[in-house]
Amino acid sequence: MLRGVEMFRFASPFYLLLLLLIPVLAFLYLRREAVSRRGTLSFPSLSLVAGLPRSPRLSWRHILAVLRLSAIALLAFTLARPQTGQAREIIRGEGIDIMLVLDVSGSMAAEDFQPKNRLGAAKEVVHEFVKGRGYDRIGLVVFARQSFTQCPLTLDYDVLLDLLGQIRLGPDMGLEDGTAIGIAIANATNRLKDSTAKSKIIVLLTDGVNNAGQIDPPTAAQIAQTLSIKIYTIGAGRPGSAPYPVEDPLFGRRYVNLPSELDEESLRQIAQITGGLYFRATDSQALRQIYQRISEMEKTEVEVRRYTRYRELAYLFALPALGLVLIEVLLSSTVFRKIP
Repeated sequence: MLRGVEMFRFASPFYLLLLLLIPVLAFLYLRREAVSRRGTLSFPSLSLVAGLPRSPRLSWRHILAVLRLSAIALLAFTLARPQTGQAREIIRGEGIDIMLVLDVSGSMAAEDFQPKNRLGAAKEVVHEFVKGRGYDRIGLVVFARQSFTQCPLTLDYDVLLDLLGQIRLGPDMGLEDGTAIGIAIANATNRLKDSTAKSKIIVLLTDGVNNAGQIDPPTAAQIAQTLSIKIYTIGAGRPGSAPYPVEDPLFGRRYVNLPSELDEESLRQIAQITGGLYFRATDSQALRQIYQRISEMEKTEVEVRRYTRYRELAYLFALPALGLVLIEVLLSSTVFRKIP
């Protein structure tokens, strides 16, 4: 597998220290101008010249200093040798294809994973999980009463994380509320069925009981097992009850404690059928540790060789610097010429 990465660098960045000379030279120039304005000759009266028009050249005389300082700045960038490069990574070996399956039903609004609700905590941890992978294709399936693919398998993690950030609770995305675990597994399995990866896994997170869809979870797990797909299941939520936000037309938002419904036995069965594991997350830290453990168990064994070809960009600064110097010399010898 070949992957390209755009890069930018300065080959000799220490020359950028020359930029520190610019404020020093500017200060010295302004100081010299201030001294020269005081004058060295005394006149009995300036009334005879007070009404004379001011020469435009006097107003524009500072342009020579601006040109000189700009040329020095461009020279510093030129000597620092800016370069752009195309880094190519040749990857030998098989990565892992991972489908992340995330419950977005209304119960994921429960706020027992402070300071976020269950969905917010899950999105944060999934984000960290994706950032921790390197050479695996990862996709994302979300579900409530229906299930759909939010992102197909991809190596473009920026796109995946952007789509992850757009996820909201099912009702807010126009999905009918419910929990169709079997359909979600079947959807993720369908995305992995044509994969040629050495390892194919599904990481399923839910906080409820399968109550929708035409496929029951054990049947979906058996289909996954025949395709050599391993499923890790995660049950989210504290035992007992959890606070749920409720919008009251009279009193605004208030919270009610509702019992947490989680079919742990079914989730264990799904994992057991496919050779995976079941985990229970009761808070954000436990959820983070679960995804870290899964990440450690499913390591990618690849050999990466990196080649970078750089293209010099110094001429983009050298040519303008030369132009500014020539303009300064021309103006100094013509318009702003000093008569001895």
